Amino acid sequence: MTTEEALLELGGSTADAVLRVLLSIAPDAAEKGTVSVVPSSGTPMQALAFPAVAASVSYVDGVTGGNVFVITRLGARKLAATMMMMEPPTEDHDGELDEIELSAVGEAMNQMMAAAAGATGKVLGQEVEISVPTTRMFEKAAAAEGAYPKTPHATIAAFTVLGEPCRLIQLVPNAFVVRMTRALADRNAEQRAGDASDGEPILSAESIRDIRVRVGVELGRTTLPVAKAVGLGTGAVVELDRAPNDPIDLYVNGRRFATGRLLLIDQTEWAVHIEHVLDPEAAYATSHEGGF
Repeated sequence: MTTEEALLELGGSTADAVLRVLLSIAPDAAEKGTVSVVPSSGTPMQALAFPAVAASVSYVDGVTGGNVFVITRLGARKLAATMMMMEPPTEDHDGELDEIELSAVGEAMNQMMAAAAGATGKVLGQEVEISVPTTRMFEKAAAAEGAYPKTPHATIAAFTVLGEPCRLIQLVPNAFVVRMTRALADRNAEQRAGDASDGEPILSAESIRDIRVRVGVELGRTTLPVAKAVGLGTGAVVELDRAPNDPIDLYVNGRRFATGRLLLIDQTEWAVHIEHVLDPEAAYATSHEGGF
């Protein structure tokens, strides 16, 4: 396997993971474009639309390198509005994102960075830990060019979200490529060996047991004007759309999969009693309803 082939496989795996997160936030409004390797003479920030918002993480255990997700400022506002169940804006306005927009976009980017790291770990066959994501705003291209360390290799995965362009950049040092190429070669050899065996499936329960998923519980929700939400303080009471005894919704990676009831264990810890698990079609149909 060549270096370019390994980089494209890595970029494709991380892009697919990020796309699943984007679709859980904006169903039918996110598309993946091409995955490409940045030439040695190029820069991963070239041909970006500005102003833009970027979130970045570094790998802190197991491997080196990192990911950067960049989206236009209007795209960030649309993403935040969609997560807050509001109508996305059609035009951008000058000025930075407000605290509520930053919080919503930060949560989305946290999910994307975690998904990308998980996909990278699967390619390498080991767990990859990441730093806390850092979010930055860039008004012009010149500010973004030197914002992140230059690495010998980089991949770009293009996306369109809510009509706005964005991209996932993977920064890859030489040592990472060596380990990745070896891991992919070993994995492909195992797959060929499995295909040549007596037909037993390669995928087993053991192989997926350690895959991490994000589990969330939604007690209820409400809609508030931004002006009122900003004014909420400590001790404020927000009325939800459900009674205390109503069923709650459970989500896995943003997809609603079950309903249940809250339980208080030993008067100190909260738990959830699962009462009903949805069938896959129903879970997919309601995946846009929440779980953030």
